[in-house]
Amino acid sequence: MKVVILAGGLGTRICEESMHKPKPMIEIGGMPIMWHIMKEYSFYGHNEFIICAGYRQEYVKEWFSHYFLRNSDISFDFRGGCNEMSVLTNKLEPWKVTIVDTGHFTMTGGRIKRIRHLIGDETFLMTYGDGVCDVDINKVVEYHHAHGKIATLTAVNLSEQKGVLNIDDDGTVKAFREKSFHDVRRVNAGYMVLEPAIFDYIDGDSTSLEVEPMTRLAAEGQLASYIHNGFWQCMDTMNEKLILERMLENGTAPWIK
Repeated sequence: MKVVILAGGLGTRICEESMHKPKPMIEIGGMPIMWHIMKEYSFYGHNEFIICAGYRQEYVKEWFSHYFLRNSDISFDFRGGCNEMSVLTNKLEPWKVTIVDTGHFTMTGGRIKRIRHLIGDETFLMTYGDGVCDVDINKVVEYHHAHGKIATLTAVNLSEQKGVLNIDDDGTVKAFREKSFHDVRRVNAGYMVLEPAIFDYIDGDSTSLEVEPMTRLAAEGQLASYIHNGFWQCMDTMNEKLILERMLENGTAPWIK
């Protein structure tokens, strides 16, 4: 099953690093967060990737073009005026990676629409290139096939970050308490399973997947959510990047298999 990764956005909320590279290529633990996401899918046997690039798409292509050399032991022989190179060993994943320039300002739905010819009539996986998770991807796939709808997304708990207020109409705070375990809301974490019928819900480049297509799917009863109560963390800000870095440094990164 092909895995589509959205990797073309500007990443303006983490502009300290995204000025120079796409957000999915920002490194945690010395490797791009997108590489970590790909390792998650690969663990469950999904090794064919389509990367929907856009902003600084050349950076993505250049990184993968050098990936073989960076992960191989190489012997160079210049004797006798020759320039011979031989590969001694390599530590490569069994991946096929297709990188498509889906446009600089194309919205999420439009990026998916642009790679329709690479999907054909197959069910496919899709996620965003800026969040890691410890969800069992094959269980999401199994759930998707069981309900028979067009789309399945992975829903996770997002805890409230601040104190909870009860405010009167005149602005008076009637009650205050710190957030608790129960102050959570379900959000779309990506890690989707999609049928090719999804392309019929996307008009073009200006279509955001999360707006009209998802709203319409929900109204038609064609959108399901796989409830994941485990770990998920996006990387929208430098603070969130540091959270992920600390997990890797401490050996407590839940997404590492």
